[in-house]
Amino acid sequence: MKIVVQRVKEGQVTVNQEVVGAIKAGCVVLVGITHTDTKDDANYLANKLVHLRVFEDENGKMNDSVLAFKGAVLSISQFTLYSDTRKGRRPNFMEAAKPDVAEPLYHYFNEQVEALGVPVETGRFGEMMDVELVNDGPVTLVIDSEERHKKG
Repeated sequence: MKIVVQRVKEGQVTVNQEVVGAIKAGCVVLVGITHTDTKDDANYLANKLVHLRVFEDENGKMNDSVLAFKGAVLSISQFTLYSDTRKGRRPNFMEAAKPDVAEPLYHYFNEQVEALGVPVETGRFGEMMDVELVNDGPVTLVIDSEERHKKG
């Protein structure tokens, strides 16, 4: 499971000219799920996201988490995070989980973020979405649940 975390001043998702999710300051999170991902991956990334210190404290240092900052999360399912661009010019998405696997795990991830105390707004799974955001910093991080198994 991969997430792209963007610290934002605001963000929103529109589907068919209808705003379906919007936040003020917090994080826009793109969520990618592959075939082998489990609830353990979702739990790991939810915990990492909620406690990641990417917001400035009173001294201007990135010491506060989205939880401490009292921000929100705008979560957007993004199967293209599992693209393979090694051959040719058209990416393939064979590593992305099919919707019947990905959608329940995506919702579970969002539930875990909320259970940890951070409000979550979402796009609509499987829909074409217009995503707008004002990146703050900019601060953008990529976190892969597989990385937790590597020695560093």
